[in-house]
Amino acid sequence: MKKIRDNTIKLNQFLKLMGIVPTGGQAKLMIQGGDVQVNGMLETRRGRRLVPGDQVTIQGQTLEVNLNNNEDQDVVINFAEETE
Repeated sequence: MKKIRDNTIKLNQFLKLMGIVPTGGQAKLMIQGGDVQVNGMLETRRGRRLVPGDQVTIQGQTLEVNLNNNEDQDVVINFAEETE
């Protein structure tokens, strides 16, 4: 798994890491197409920095970001409940 060196991750990288999209180009299209919300607000910037506790909603699913900054730990992503 990819290690996180600081306490943030870009939105497009997060979508790739989570397996929502296979490529950065597809992440860009989804984000700019208005398919992604961060903390309940439409987000169209693919470089938006996510921090622990942010909630990303896409395709009716909400994912909560939890990035552990300990070198001995991998990225941990908490899945919040699916939205309707």
